[in-house]
Amino acid sequence: MKVLKATITTFFFSLITSFGIHSQTNIVSTNTTAEEILQGNYNPNDYNPTINIDAPSDIVNTIYSSINADSIKSYLEVLSTFTNRNSGSDTVSNSYGIGAARRWIYQKFQDFSSQNENRLVTSYLQFDRDICGMDQHRNVFTVLPGTNNSDHKVIIIEGHFDSRCENVCDVLCDAHGMEDNGSGTALVMELARVMGKLSLDNTIVFMATTAEEQGLYGADAFADYALDKNIPIKAVFNNDVIGGIICGETSSAPSCPGENHIDSTQVRIFSGGSFNSPSKQLARFTKMEYQDELEPIVSVPMMISIMSAEDRTGRGGDHIPFRQAGFPAIRFTSANEHGNASNGPDYHDRQHTTDDILGVDTEGDMILDSFFVDFNYLARNTTINGNAVAMAAIGPKTPDFAISSFNEDITVEITDQTQYDTYMLLIRSNMNDFDTVFTFSGSLTHTVSLPEDVYRASVCSVDEDGIESLFSREEFITTTVGVGEILEEKKGVELFQNRPNPFDEATTISAFIENPQKYQSTYIIITDLTGKQVERIDFTAKKGINEVLYNHGYKKVGTFSYTLYLNNKPFQTKKMVFAY
Repeated sequence: MKVLKATITTFFFSLITSFGIHSQTNIVSTNTTAEEILQGNYNPNDYNPTINIDAPSDIVNTIYSSINADSIKSYLEVLSTFTNRNSGSDTVSNSYGIGAARRWIYQKFQDFSSQNENRLVTSYLQFDRDICGMDQHRNVFTVLPGTNNSDHKVIIIEGHFDSRCENVCDVLCDAHGMEDNGSGTALVMELARVMGKLSLDNTIVFMATTAEEQGLYGADAFADYALDKNIPIKAVFNNDVIGGIICGETSSAPSCPGENHIDSTQVRIFSGGSFNSPSKQLARFTKMEYQDELEPIVSVPMMISIMSAEDRTGRGGDHIPFRQAGFPAIRFTSANEHGNASNGPDYHDRQHTTDDILGVDTEGDMILDSFFVDFNYLARNTTINGNAVAMAAIGPKTPDFAISSFNEDITVEITDQTQYDTYMLLIRSNMNDFDTVFTFSGSLTHTVSLPEDVYRASVCSVDEDGIESLFSREEFITTTVGVGEILEEKKGVELFQNRPNPFDEATTISAFIENPQKYQSTYIIITDLTGKQVERIDFTAKKGINEVLYNHGYKKVGTFSYTLYLNNKPFQTKKMVFAY
């Protein structure tokens, strides 16, 4: 019965995340001042601190030096005492259930505001929906008003605070939810404490969402609210399962090498789309800002892995409703997860069970001494988040550009936001990371030479402090060697090698099609070495480069073939390797 229940839950979860069902009603902020700030209707001078911390180096150093592993631990210890934070659990008790938990988070946000000259404005986002027998629900959020509302933008950092055990609506079980997702909640709270003293151009929202476990409803409600109230969201940073370092017997692909494997120096960023994806560009921005600002000064360097898929195989998170609403949104998740939440009869891991606890007492003295959440690892991930949020909040405006190629030369021209002295040309092949970054100053045009290939190009502005803007849209550009031809003149159709290859859970397959109107059907067939079809991916061809994302998921490793079909006839075949 458990297997059937898990299957039904996964199917329903897939439906709501795929089609973006929005059925929350009566969505309101309980604090009208918070809503006015979110809409840009406020006087920034009302929230000025006595001492401005606004220089980039001071901001980075404040975040790095102030985030405290013991502080994060203290939040988790209290969150654990509420025992069950299921979205349908008790809202009356002061010590048990989701009501007590959200009131405590609200009060902590108020305390952080008091510690920072009352600069944080705290509210609930209340909405109606029948979830696990409860009709009304509340996110908790606090707002740090930006210092410049002439070009008002809002950045959200979030983590869901609801928890669950084996049954998605069990409101009486012990559902401490320490990794999933006390860790993300503690991260958000710590950043509210630390960043409340900073002076940032853009407005920051620190939010603990509810009802993630039943279908991302809290995040969905806020995304709907933002659209309805015309709140200009610039970026969303979601944190979910972000504090554990131990691999379980199972884990949602792609994840860990094997049971009890430890990884405390890597974090994964998931985001939707591939080519020209604002969310993927936000992930790349986050990684670059870490490499530029934090990596030179941290004592324990972290590896940030930009993942191909929007989430782990068969899973979802609170970044997805924001992406569906048109906002750039990413998800941070630990490199190692303890479980895949399958909850079958042979499932022994902690995720989505009563065993998702803070730690154990190994010495019998009633004191926890062995922890499943690594507080130092969680603190490092908190710092990565805070740095990216802050740099996005103070950086220059994103430019637009035109680009052209001749032979091996690529020329870029900045066409919008031309007031800056320095820009970057960001080049990648089909990997998630940039291959090459060119910086140019004193001119709005720049020419570089690159080997023959198909590239994805984007740009960003760089201000006088060396801070980059969020990255622009992407354009395809091709180079050839010494023949003076562009790809359109050379080949009418070409299937390219997938990238990355070998790949983990997902890979991008690209094809160039010069005259798409000639083809009534275009699709990719993936087969194993025996010729058995693994998957068919249909797509609507457009002129130029076409990309499809193939999610291999948690399947057997080995070599596979992929074939481009045009008008139901095979055109070209290549091989790829699933290696992990």
